[in-house]
Amino acid sequence: MVAPSERVVSTDDGVRSPAVGPTKPRLLMILGPGLITGASDDDPSGIATYSQAGAQFGYTVLWTMLFSYPLMAAVQEISARLGRTTGRGIAGNLRKHYSSGVALAILPLLLFANIVNLGADLGAMAEALSLLSGGPRLAFVVLLGGGTIAMQMLLKHTRYVSVLKWLSLSLLSYFGTALMVNVPWGEALHGLLVPSFHAGKAFWLMVVAVLGTTISPYLFFWQAAQEVEDTRAKPARDPLKHAPEQAPAALARIRLDTLIGMGFSNLVALAIMVTTAATLHANGASDIQTSTDAAKALEPIVGRFAFAVFTLGIVGTGFLALPVLGGSAAYALGEFRRWPVGLERKPVEAKAFYAALAAATVLGAAVTLSPISPINALFWSAVVNGVLAAPVMALLMLMVANPKIMGGFVITGPLRVMGWIATGAMLLAALTLGVTSIL
Repeated sequence: MVAPSERVVSTDDGVRSPAVGPTKPRLLMILGPGLITGASDDDPSGIATYSQAGAQFGYTVLWTMLFSYPLMAAVQEISARLGRTTGRGIAGNLRKHYSSGVALAILPLLLFANIVNLGADLGAMAEALSLLSGGPRLAFVVLLGGGTIAMQMLLKHTRYVSVLKWLSLSLLSYFGTALMVNVPWGEALHGLLVPSFHAGKAFWLMVVAVLGTTISPYLFFWQAAQEVEDTRAKPARDPLKHAPEQAPAALARIRLDTLIGMGFSNLVALAIMVTTAATLHANGASDIQTSTDAAKALEPIVGRFAFAVFTLGIVGTGFLALPVLGGSAAYALGEFRRWPVGLERKPVEAKAFYAALAAATVLGAAVTLSPISPINALFWSAVVNGVLAAPVMALLMLMVANPKIMGGFVITGPLRVMGWIATGAMLLAALTLGVTSIL
């Protein structure tokens, strides 16, 4: 029994503990899957796409970030609520409630996009470290890939999540670079608030790539799986279908976590676009192939220090993104195959899951060593994500509206409307890309 002089704070879904300090819970304790998912969205491949957008089209594409924020926040919250409510991830619910053909149509594309994206991120990180240190790129690929696998296998899940949270701070470097350059903020604000459109194929290819990078299927799978993981890792938590009394605290935490995580993600993307628009686009340097190309192009314009800050950000965000990409692939495949899954489990308890995770990382490393152009692989993986997102989101929306799946926690009202708007926007962008490609 808590003494009258003690105050109580909520530190978990439905868990209360005595506290001496302020009555509000620490924000870092609330932030989790949403923050990590949002921060991992700004991976080296995302940095490359945002840099290309700013370099090629200047401030005229900034509106895509304002447009995508409520959409991506809604879809990620819906994904998280599916996992927290059912105790299963997206692939697990697809397997249980739909024919295997549905998952078989989606999983190969998801795995392809994740592996190519992972390889592009590994390559960008290795090249960034090589630029800074002069060391061999191949050695960095091996060290980075092996280190990521080792951390996932050896660290306890709660400790690993804490490491990922701190890694999200690496994204602050992009706010720093934006402040180091001379930005015409009036022009930037106009580009953010007033949408501009171009008739050419290149513009719509870029819009789909930006949306595909921002609203990516692997993020849906990861956040849903992490809600399941956290529920298993914390004894006080149960799926909401079996513990409805935990719903008010759980759903409030998910919403705050997701809004902050996705907001952080889009602000970082805006900082990258603004930086490259104010420097590269303004100086005619629009042919940016990779994130490290962007960093190298920045050096003669803004100086060595800004170059180093931008480059270190590539490495930090890569460390955050690699486990999300490999992990979401392993979760999706493992849930579909009914393997024991989860980073909370020891490797001996989930051998197939960890093997899939390691295989995704190794295959990604192989992509970096292949003759495939890194930028082509990177850009088209973003386009694949943009095209794949619409059917995955449609299935997600159908699942969260089904009482057999969600019980008394079917998603209705504005969140459901926003989810369908996001689905329609991704479908429209993909169709527009198809039409402009034909014409």
